[in-house]
Amino acid sequence: MTGHRMTVSRVIGALFLCGFLLYGVGSVLVTSVTGGSNFLSTISANKTILILGAFLILLNTAVDVGKAVLFFPILEKHGKRTALGYLATMIVEVVFLSLGALALLMIVPLGQHAAEGWAKSLGSLLVQSNTMAYQIGEAVLGFGALFLCALLFRTGLPPLTIPGFFFELVLPFWLIIKGFRPEAYGQDA
Repeated sequence: MTGHRMTVSRVIGALFLCGFLLYGVGSVLVTSVTGGSNFLSTISANKTILILGAFLILLNTAVDVGKAVLFFPILEKHGKRTALGYLATMIVEVVFLSLGALALLMIVPLGQHAAEGWAKSLGSLLVQSNTMAYQIGEAVLGFGALFLCALLFRTGLPPLTIPGFFFELVLPFWLIIKGFRPEAYGQDA
């Protein structure tokens, strides 16, 4: 592999990790502020955390677009429709994630009206809008990723033992640390 090709591969890999971290940290920060039922009453004290979390989620948009643009010419050589489909689903995903982040930013001015019922309802709706935007965005991207994974499997571009490696490594640690949800055993608690 030439130096330029290896550099592109490394940048794409780094962007995958960077996006995961940006959205993950941003989401944790946002949830730390909006997780309670009466979160609007604490928005003024926690607005910096909320804004930082939403900003990190928005920054993920630039990372995901960069990843898609760099990945496209590589994929296109092996499957033009798959490359276009993955690029399109990535664009739809970042639009939804960005809309979710913008909904979160709209919560900040509601803190001034925390005692009013309409503000609480609107705040909850905005949090739910972010959650729904995330779910829709990831579902669309997941659909595109099915075709991407099929292309990667067919062409053998990366060695496909990698997903199995992560599954075999991450699932055991998850089960050791967190375990299954109680519903898995047919119990509520």
